[in-house]
Amino acid sequence: MQLRYAFRLDPGPGQRVALARAFGCARVVYNDAVAARERARREGAAFPSAGALSKTLITEAKQSPGRQWLSEVSAVILQQALRDVERAYTNFFASLKGARPGARVGAPRFKSKRDARQAIRFTANSRWKITEAGRLLLPKIGEVKVRWSRTLPSVPSSVTVIRDAAGRYFASFVIETDPGADLARMPEADNLPSVGIDLGLTHFAVLSDGRVIDSPRFLRRAEKKLKKAQRELSRKQKRSKNREKARLKVARAHAQVADARREFHHQLSTQLIRESQAVAVEDLAVKALARTRLGKSVHDAGWAQFLAMLEYKAQRYARVFVKVGRFELTSQMCSVCGVKDGPKPLHVRTWTCTHCGTVHDRDHNAAKNVKQAAGLAVTACRAQVRPELVPAQREEAGSHGIHTGTRAAQRHSTR
Repeated sequence: MQLRYAFRLDPGPGQRVALARAFGCARVVYNDAVAARERARREGAAFPSAGALSKTLITEAKQSPGRQWLSEVSAVILQQALRDVERAYTNFFASLKGARPGARVGAPRFKSKRDARQAIRFTANSRWKITEAGRLLLPKIGEVKVRWSRTLPSVPSSVTVIRDAAGRYFASFVIETDPGADLARMPEADNLPSVGIDLGLTHFAVLSDGRVIDSPRFLRRAEKKLKKAQRELSRKQKRSKNREKARLKVARAHAQVADARREFHHQLSTQLIRESQAVAVEDLAVKALARTRLGKSVHDAGWAQFLAMLEYKAQRYARVFVKVGRFELTSQMCSVCGVKDGPKPLHVRTWTCTHCGTVHDRDHNAAKNVKQAAGLAVTACRAQVRPELVPAQREEAGSHGIHTGTRAAQRHSTR
């Protein structure tokens, strides 16, 4: 399994200039490739191949007066920019045909030097390396200081240098994990319980075993600071140095919120995967919920990011991860007797089952129902409880309105 390990970089003044030059050259080659593809589309010609683009936009461009400064950076990052264009168009056409899962991908657009994120990628061909002093040696940039927070489990295959909107630099290494070492790091899953999770806004998560994880509300707690920084930015003159300083202040404030939320998601998801053999969650319509009046709180919770972490960590550490359909009546069904008690408004936090008289906490009951709907509930003898096949009734099977013979009626009834 391939993962990314990101570390903070501290480049010097000269190295920042070299990185800015590399970002600009890669961006120009990317934009030239997009322009060439769009020109071919308008003219009705065949799209130029990757080899033709490399020859025209890199090799021959270095000899021209207008693009000779492309030779000041490593040729590998220019080739990787062309590969990014090819991958972007491949994803775009696959999305149009419906062959690519997930949300629909738009056509590649031109990049700008004012984009929030700038990145370049070095592969093994560029001969980058980590020195004995722990610095990252990049071609035509130099040895960059790295803030190592942990050791790399294996030799990286490539490194991507990123500058975010807050002006911070990161090195993202692609690592191939060892399945045996991953399994040895986690406890045996045979004796661990299964857990169902109900995500919410009042509490970030309520587990089927009764545990409640409070919502940190990182954005809500930082709103006062963000509002002040945004107000100062709006008062600065456009294209001035003071406005750029104010913009960085706003970006750093947002980066602190995002980093704190990501760290919380990582710690909680790792804890749940470590303590459980199977995890069941509800497949929430996050995009639809984000368009309601609770949109800011939904974005602040970051459910999609948390579920993505749970999914890949379960795959990495050989745990079971199940998503329950969003149309399951987890909040309307009694987890004890299974009777559907009807919809309830959000302000109803506790309710009593009209059939068995059990008093339920809304979120805890939903977490139990999520676990049962995923087939993860167990009996006292640790046997899995899964829904059994129920024979269809005569009026529910067969072709209605068509008279069938006695043998066909018997065949449908036995089914």
